[in-house]
Amino acid sequence: MEVKGQASSKKMIATQEEMVENRVPIPYRDECAHLLIPLNKCRVAEFYLPWKCEGERHAYEKCEYELVMERMLLMQKIRSQQQSNAQSHDQAVIPLIPKTANA
Repeated sequence: MEVKGQASSKKMIATQEEMVENRVPIPYRDECAHLLIPLNKCRVAEFYLPWKCEGERHAYEKCEYELVMERMLLMQKIRSQQQSNAQSHDQAVIPLIPKTANA
């Protein structure tokens, strides 16, 4: 499969030093971390009021949404390649979610 090792189309903008300095939690250190840093600063400055920092929050959530959609499309390509390979080799495709015993 040619899809292996394909990275996101988005570039990492925030450096590791910036993320450590701004205390970005490790699970959030992705391609959208550069948008999370100003969002968190705004949240602290505005006492986490939900109607404040809407622009920053929207930009960050849009970036995360685009990453999820990109991963979903990549997984769809991988599955279609697996199905075409399985059909050409007469192998059964292992489902992503297995059926339970009662189903």
